[in-house]
Order: sequence, then structure tokens, then C-alpha cells
Amino acid sequence: MTQVQKHVRARVVPFKAISAIAMLVLLIAIGVGISAGPSLAEKDQAAELYLTILHTNDEHSALLPHSPAIDHDPGNADDPTIGGFARLATAIAEIREEKADQNEPVLLFNAGDFLGGTAFGWLAPAGYAAELVLMQAMGYDAVTIGNHEYDYGPEVLVDYLLAAGYPQAHDTTAALASNTRPPAEHPLSTQGLLRDLAFYDLDNGITVGAFSLLGSDAESVTSDTGLIEFTDRLQTAQEMVAALRAQGADIVVAITHAGVSEDRELARGVAGIDVIVGGHCHTALYEPIIVDDTIIVQAGAYTAYLGRLELAYAPATGQVRVRNGSDRPFLIRLDGSIPPHPEIAQLVDLYSQALNRLIGEMSGGRFEDILQAVARSEFDLPNQPLQESPIGNFIADAMRLVVQEATGERVYVALQANGSIRGDIMRGTMPHVAGDVSFYDITNTIGLGYGADGYAGYPIVSVYLTGEELRRMLEVSVLLQEMLGDTFFIQYSGLRYSYNPNNAILFTIPFLNQPLPTGRAVTSAEIYAGGGLQSAHDDRQYVTLKRGDERLYHLVTDSYILSFLPMVGEMLPHLSIVPKNAQGEAVPLEHLDELIVYQSNGRQLKLWQTVVEYAAAQPQIDGVPHIPSYYANTMGRINVVSSFPLVSVVYVLPVLLLAGPAALIWRKKRR
Repeated sequence: MTQVQKHVRARVVPFKAISAIAMLVLLIAIGVGISAGPSLAEKDQAAELYLTILHTNDEHSALLPHSPAIDHDPGNADDPTIGGFARLATAIAEIREEKADQNEPVLLFNAGDFLGGTAFGWLAPAGYAAELVLMQAMGYDAVTIGNHEYDYGPEVLVDYLLAAGYPQAHDTTAALASNTRPPAEHPLSTQGLLRDLAFYDLDNGITVGAFSLLGSDAESVTSDTGLIEFTDRLQTAQEMVAALRAQGADIVVAITHAGVSEDRELARGVAGIDVIVGGHCHTALYEPIIVDDTIIVQAGAYTAYLGRLELAYAPATGQVRVRNGSDRPFLIRLDGSIPPHPEIAQLVDLYSQALNRLIGEMSGGRFEDILQAVARSEFDLPNQPLQESPIGNFIADAMRLVVQEATGERVYVALQANGSIRGDIMRGTMPHVAGDVSFYDITNTIGLGYGADGYAGYPIVSVYLTGEELRRMLEVSVLLQEMLGDTFFIQYSGLRYSYNPNNAILFTIPFLNQPLPTGRAVTSAEIYAGGGLQSAHDDRQYVTLKRGDERLYHLVTDSYILSFLPMVGEMLPHLSIVPKNAQGEAVPLEHLDELIVYQSNGRQLKLWQTVVEYAAAQPQIDGVPHIPSYYANTMGRINVVSSFPLVSVVYVLPVLLLAGPAALIWRKKRR
């Protein structure tokens, strides 16, 4: 056991009770002093017993301080960065020490998505389990499997858990997935890598039971779960609560990766849950939400916060209440005022070295340091929800222009979804890195995915669509953003269009809850016919994209986005989109890998590579690539217009039909 574990571990019994002798051995092994807990009689008579739950969620491989990472300057009081595992470890250790002096037990939970986001997540397919090993060292009592733990598929998740020491590691850090059902023959099942329940018998006599849930929205955005199934959330929760209560749990904690909305539904729909430690929607709850006596907490994302929930349990009544005071906030911001934990910082450095070696291999030696400055900029490139954004234009342009150069073929259109753009491209602000944009800070925004080549990152795909299908694609874009929000808002390069959002849906069919799209939300669409950067104002360089156009246009996106396009036609045949090769031959969904773009070295061209290479290829000033002012603002590619909504016809037409006869009757009476 490392010195870090001795500093941050609390004495608990993971998953199931063990004998008194085994407990004594465990206490001696981890170096925690033995203190006699209250007898059953004393427990019944006690007014309240205290417990602190620390929690994080959606760390997304944010091992380093960030926003941006290139600004991180350990030891500098002016360091403006946020988060990082080393700061998190210090905050945890300090609270554990504080509570140990008060003989108050502490539990530490993660609510899923500890993997996937920054380039450190790329180590998972390479055989490392950086995030989970570090979380074990910090003393996490349980982690939850979120949707991003499946970013590289269930087989890589198996290898990841094995690399982190499971199933034996359940004894210290339970990996919970209560509504996850892998096939019986799958290693996740046969090797016991996931568990449904965890029990913690604490020093002061409280028994805590925990289970976890993957929410329905989280399930809908998983990258690859293979043949794994997910059981009904409410039914599973009811079964878990009953099992935990039957085995003597005083406090039941649901650790969910579902989002606040689904957490509220869970609290209303299932009795007996005292606390919901949530994740998925990245919400920083500065105060808990209380729903029918269930306490709901969530701690933002990217290690920006450590959640701190102080509870009081009344044995006589079974009631649980919150007792945080004004001096003990529910969220602790992990900023530069918190020094890094030396042992965790050392481990992070070792993983950084491993990542540097991997990046050198993946880029053919082009980039060998995650904090290497790739370009310089006088401004940040923000990601703006539900609208054209500077970073969206930069990423889409990178895809269009880099692939065009790599293939030697004109690329007319490139597209990317906001859901895959994970933040802003931020430049350094500290004096020694002012204006620098690092490899790490670029790839953090666009580093998701996995390819069949075994390397992280979604591969770029090259596809051909007719002009009519491009217009349909724009209609689908508007429809999806109106129905499903910013995650499905599409950024484009190589075209511009205008649309009326009020015309996306004519009406929703009752009982089926099925929207009826008009197919007439897009009021104009034009292809950019010029070269290089897309002009914002020169109308002469645009050609109208007409309905019924059967000409083939070369389009690029990534494999994840492309996989969704044919599905639209299955639900809405009049908006069907059929991917084709350069010869105009349809490519079925199961053969979309035939459309992947490969580099000269035979490896897949990844989305993140196009963006990094594009940044490095910008015009140089004093020998350094500079991102041009073109990207300081948007370029009028996506325009919202207002006009008479088509849905009004549904209501106005019957009025007009009735108004005609009524007018005749009125005129007749007047005569």
C-alpha cells in the first residue's frame, strides 16, 4: 500500500461485511487506529451519527490542471488553471484528516465518466488504466461506469479494468454497474469485473449501501456497448434498494450517471434512496436538490470541484439530513490555492511521459510533448451552443482542407457536431506562454473516439452525397437540434444556409409522440465554389444548392457522425441520406469502414490529427504558426431567419375555411 493510500483511505468494508478478525487484520495493514464503535444500545439511543460523502463525476481523464493546461505553473500563486488529479488528492486528504480528528467516517464516490475527454484517455487502448489507478490511490470507495467508459468498446473496457487490478480491486474500490447486463459469456460477466452493490460498515456504527445506474440519455450516447444490455432504471433501483435494506443498510446511496432530470425522476419514482450522487450532465450543484426526502448532489466536471456532503443519521427514526455549514461548502473549487499532492503528481508525471511516447508514435514523430505549443493566437476560439461558432468553423475547415490536401480531391463540405466538440480552444495567458496553443489543449476539444486500427480518435470518412441529399442533411440538422438540443447542432465548412427553426416540425403526432417534420425549414442553401478559406461576404463564390440536384458532392466527417446519417432515412424516408463512394455506388451501413481515409503510412487519419495539423499549418509570423483573425468571429455560415411559420397553416387554414361561409352569412344579413 502506498503512502498516498495511507493518507487518504477511510476504514470501510467494501461490498460485504467481513469477520471481526479480518477487520482487525485490515486495520493493521492500512495503519488506521482502532477505536471502539458504539454498541447497538448506544446506537439506538444516540441522537444522530455523522458521515461525510465526498464525490466527483465526469473527470474525463482531466489528470492535469486545465483551462488551459499550458498555463499550469506549479508553485506559482498566480496559476489560473483549474482542477487536476494532484489537487483533487490534496483536497481529499485534508478533509479525511479533518474528519479523522472528529472520529467521523468519510466515503468517496465517483459518478461515472472518469475516462474519455483529454488525451490521457488515449492511454486506455494502449493498455493503461491511468484514471482508475490514480483514483484507487486517492482512496475512492466506489466508481460508476458511465457512457464514456465505453468509448473504446467493451473489450477495451475489460482490458482497462484488468489493468486496474480487478476483480481483486473491488475490495478497495468497487466498480459498480447495477443495471448493466453483459452477455453471460462476456469477460465482464465471467471475470467478475463489475458489481451491483457495495456495503460499508463504518466505525461509528452506520452501514451504508450503494448501487449505481447508467441513465437512459447516457445509454443513448454511448459509443460502443456491443451486446451489453441495460435494464430498466426504476425497476433496478427498486430491487437494489430492497436488497440493501434487507442486508441492514442504514443509508442507501444511488451513484448515477444519468443527469439531474433523470435523478429527479428516480427520487420521485423509487422510495428508500437517501442520497443520489449524480453525473453525466456536468452540473455544478452548489446546493443539493431535495426531492421527496432524497438528497441529490453533483460536482460539475473535469475535476473543477470536489463535492462535500455532510450528513447526520438518526438511528431511532432512520432519517438523514444535510448538515453542511456556511464554512463547509458543498463544492470545493480545485484552483491554484490547493497545492498538488506530491505522490499523485509524481504518478501523473509518469503517465504524461507514457502519453508523450504514444503521441510520438501516433503522429509519426511530428508531436512528442502534450504541452508542446502547436500555434499561437491572439484570441480564444469559443464553442457557442446552438449556433455557428469560431471553434466549429476551425474544426470543420481543418477537416475539409486537410483531407483535400491528403487525398488530392476537392472536398466540398465538412461537418462536425457540437456534441463531439468538448470545449473551447484556449490560448496561454501566463507571461511565459502568452498566446501559445498547446497540443493538449487542442486535442481536449476533439479527442474522442476509437478506430479499428487500435488507436484513439474517430477516423475521418470520405463520402459522396447528391445535392438533394445535402439539402436533406441540412433539414435533418435543423430537426435534430430542435428535438435534441445542442449536442446535435452541426457545424459546417464549405456551405452556408439559412433556416427558420419554427418550420422544423409541423406538429407532433398524438399518442405516438412522433414529430412530423416539414422538410421546409431550410430557406436557402449554397455551396462554396471558391478555394481555401470560405468567404463570408463574396456572394459570387457561392452556388445555389437546388432541390432535386443529382450531382455528387464530396463530403467528409468522422465515422461516429456518419453512422447516424443513414438511420434518419429509416425513421423519415422522405429525408433519407445514402452514403456513396466516388463512383456513386451506395455503401451500406455495415460497410462504412470502406470510406475511412488513410494516411500515406497506412494508418487511419484521425479527426484530432486534422485539427492539430491544420493549426500547425497556419501562416507563420517570426517562424511561429498564427491562427488568423478570420477565426475570431463567425462567418455567416449558419443563419436563422424569421418568417411565417408553416405550423400556423394547420391552425389558420380551418379558420379561413370557416371564415368564408361566416362572411357570406354576415353580408347577407346586412343586406
